Amino acid sequence: MIDSRVTAPAPADIDAAADRIRGRVRVTPIIDVDDIAAIPLVLKLELLQHTGSFKVRGAFNRVLSAGGPPEVIAASGGNHGLAVAYVAHRLRLRADIFVPTTAPAVKVDGIRSFGADVTLIGTSYAEALCASLARAEQTGALMVHAYDCPDVVAGQGTVGREIEEQVPDVDTVLVATGGGGLIGGIAAWWSGRARIVSVEPYGAPTMHAALAAGEPVDVSVDSVAADSLGARRAGGPGFAAAVSAGVVPVLVTDDDIRAARALLWNRLRIAAEPGGATALAGLLSGAYRPDAGERVAVVVCGGNASPAS
Repeated sequence: MIDSRVTAPAPADIDAAADRIRGRVRVTPIIDVDDIAAIPLVLKLELLQHTGSFKVRGAFNRVLSAGGPPEVIAASGGNHGLAVAYVAHRLRLRADIFVPTTAPAVKVDGIRSFGADVTLIGTSYAEALCASLARAEQTGALMVHAYDCPDVVAGQGTVGREIEEQVPDVDTVLVATGGGGLIGGIAAWWSGRARIVSVEPYGAPTMHAALAAGEPVDVSVDSVAADSLGARRAGGPGFAAAVSAGVVPVLVTDDDIRAARALLWNRLRIAAEPGGATALAGLLSGAYRPDAGERVAVVVCGGNASPAS
């Protein structure tokens, strides 16, 4: 059951977040794609955001809402850590980022490039999170949770707000889901006015399992996209938003994700990371089948991968 104490952000919260972070984040482009699917399709290129993913939106909103504390702390599989390190660098704050030892080197190096202190610990996001929470309790630093925080979810909701400004007639938005921050923010913005589809790997079915159980539950994580979509349990605000908006959950295989990633590069020269290609995999694999004439937007949410891959 949903914890009645946990609430999703309202559209007004997302409007406030958009005002708060304006000028600090990019308005990322939408491109029409007419040669990879037999439907009206647009891609929201959030991988062109600062640090290569949507995560800076929520990080900026969380830190600015708190009045700019002197020190911030976060746990991350990589992208959120990059975002928090970037925000701290721009606001001249100290940042302490905890990441698992399995995090891609390109992301860890990026975090360090912004001057953040990096602690490599454990082999999963969950272990890094536990360590970061303990450190935050010791130091009093502001915890910037990757997804289980209303201010973070509201910041991510500005992606949905931009999509509506850019494509007012969109019917459906496909979103890759990890802990639920992005899907929750987008679902909260649309609030039932468009269909929102959550796409996850079979090996990391966090929101799918939560919606089936009626509450966030722990799942095992083993996927090519685990570094960005590898949360073991959905966050409360994102889950509440997903339930309220009637989010449609679908699952894809790692091979589906690899195929979508290859198509983005081969046909469009878009270099997405596995998590960034997951939403498109939901469409290309047939996991989600739109009706004839349905106008679909797909969020390409991240591009932090080694060029060698």
